[in-house]
Amino acid sequence: MRRVVVSWILAAVCVSAAGAVEPANRQSNPQVKAVLEYFYSLAGKTDGRIVSGQFTDFGNGANLKIMERIHEATGQWPALLGADYADFRRGSITTKVPNAAAIEYWKQGGLVSIMAHLYNPANPKGGGLRDRGVDIVEVLKEGTDTNKRWMQELDLIADGLLELKAAGVVVLWRPFHEMNGDWFWWGAQKPESFIAVWRHMFDYFSKTKGLDNLLWVYGPNHGKQTAAYCAGDEYVDIVGLDAYTDFLDPEHVRGYEEIVALNKPFGFSEYGPYGSRNPPGDYDYRRFLEGVKKNFPKTCYFMCWNAKWSLATNQNVKEMLSDPAVIHRDELPKYQRD
Repeated sequence: MRRVVVSWILAAVCVSAAGAVEPANRQSNPQVKAVLEYFYSLAGKTDGRIVSGQFTDFGNGANLKIMERIHEATGQWPALLGADYADFRRGSITTKVPNAAAIEYWKQGGLVSIMAHLYNPANPKGGGLRDRGVDIVEVLKEGTDTNKRWMQELDLIADGLLELKAAGVVVLWRPFHEMNGDWFWWGAQKPESFIAVWRHMFDYFSKTKGLDNLLWVYGPNHGKQTAAYCAGDEYVDIVGLDAYTDFLDPEHVRGYEEIVALNKPFGFSEYGPYGSRNPPGDYDYRRFLEGVKKNFPKTCYFMCWNAKWSLATNQNVKEMLSDPAVIHRDELPKYQRD
């Protein structure tokens, strides 16, 4: 191995010596705190400072096949697995299959990121991911049908996250992604209205549901107002940018300075080459890492999207993953995974 793998506990001790790090949920379990401290410990390093990640799929399509393809092609396992609870066929939420993949990867030594393309509770038919003109304030108005459907959706998600808690999995939970854009029903809202909904979810999951296994990831799209929707230090642990572009530079990836000013561990919470539609699948992934190193030095993790954006499909992925800056699954600290 290129370097000695330290334990989560040792990583936590090193960070604590410089200043204590507390998760947003002060009742978080010790593993959550250790993982968060590990992310903080990556700042300022040259080698072993960027956690590699790959999104697997939505709902019942989530499994380890894409991770296995990457390993077969490169000899490396990405450090982080991503999955999504969206059940697009039913316009709802499903957790069993994504959780099975997440639990297995966690047991194998990986990290886990979970998100959900949420269905619109104001739409009685279900689905409605890309509904326009939704007033997000309505989801918090008790006694309304919209609020009832919203609470049902939260309960479905919480049940899935509780299963991961029971399995000992620390989850990088990334809700409401790309909220500064206008392509999802929760997007482009008034910041104060959006923040109220984020804080409600945080309190409901943390206090009512007892979900002490979550790290809360704030992941806007690159562009305008990347920091405007952040709910605050007490509600966010990690920050990121979603970006679909070949060019990793400030002209093509905007909003970096604003979001890193939030003083949280930063990553590319979702990345894909070319653009958000129909990539050819022939991207040289060395370009991504070169751009990150040169222009976004505070990056401590990335998660590539699946299909033809993925690490399984494009070019020179082995060379990119072999770079000393990149962390693989077997180089993560080991900490209470049974």
